Amino acid sequence: MEGIYKKQKHIVLIHGACHGAWCWYKVMTQLRSQGHHVTALDMAAAGANTKPLAEVTTFSDYSRPLMEFMEALPEEERVVLVGHSMGGINISLAMEKYPNKIDVAVFVTAFMPGPNLNVHAIRQEHDRQMETFLDSQVSFSNGEDKPPTSFLFGPKFLSTHLYQLSPPEDLTLAISLVRPIGRYQDAPDLLEETRLSEEYYGSVRRVYVVCEQDYVLRKEYQEWMIENNPTDEVKMIRDADHMVMFSKPQELCLCLQQIMGN
Repeated sequence: MEGIYKKQKHIVLIHGACHGAWCWYKVMTQLRSQGHHVTALDMAAAGANTKPLAEVTTFSDYSRPLMEFMEALPEEERVVLVGHSMGGINISLAMEKYPNKIDVAVFVTAFMPGPNLNVHAIRQEHDRQMETFLDSQVSFSNGEDKPPTSFLFGPKFLSTHLYQLSPPEDLTLAISLVRPIGRYQDAPDLLEETRLSEEYYGSVRRVYVVCEQDYVLRKEYQEWMIENNPTDEVKMIRDADHMVMFSKPQELCLCLQQIMGN
């Protein structure tokens, strides 16, 4: 019993753009059944977080729930930090600020900036590879002559690019729960907010989980980030769409178990 207890981990799950903690329900259930302590967080104005989007003006504002959570952790506790999609940027900021509280950082088909690969560079390469956002919506709350203020995935884009291999009931759930996200990448101070160092960010063990059939962060794009910001380990989940927690939840849990066991 003592040996099993020692293997238990505190796993912190961070969602991607327009989603929330709800998207981890299958993974949370399975990991908890294996004895792990699992926390899924909503970023500001996402999921069930009640912060109005208009009050979330910077990426730091958006990331505050994660930063407050990390700050509140006991000094001796180390968590497994898992970021999906845009959540990779959130966990990168936590790695920079709280490296001693993180056992391993796992990027699950996620954006992965680094000390020598900033968020503007990964965004530009993603825009270059992304052909269309179909019926996704962009809003201009400050007027159409100003930069867009928010973005929301449309049902058609969700079904063809994020959930194409996921169960239809999970797509239905997503269409009813997705919320707009601010266009923080257009903020002039974003580079300063997301600056990462070898000393702190670089000291945390990093693993990337490639999802083979992702149509949003295509396999080639995931491999481009890994090549330009090498990780300690790379895992692959075959036949997984962008929403791997829905299309391949058991495989993702097994992958996390393997990462935590190393």
